[in-house]
Amino acid sequence: MSKKQQQGEQKTKSEFIFQKKNYQFMFLGLGFIALGFILMSGGGSDDPNVFNPDIYSFRRIRLAPTLVLIGLGIEIYAILLNPHKTKK
Repeated sequence: MSKKQQQGEQKTKSEFIFQKKNYQFMFLGLGFIALGFILMSGGGSDDPNVFNPDIYSFRRIRLAPTLVLIGLGIEIYAILLNPHKTKK
């Protein structure tokens, strides 16, 4: 091989876009989203003629959607996080 080809191969060192810190925040956000959807589930009725007011509980109307939105916010933060940035 020529010198130019060897130098070109050295410059094309593959590096991941995200680092360990990014993935940690991503998994944390996925955990929040999964917990929110788990809390939203259930509360149905087998008989369509019977109304179950449990579907309008605080857990399903306020808490679970808030956890999902917090998880999405954490995911956005994880994507935008730059672990290579150094403080001055």
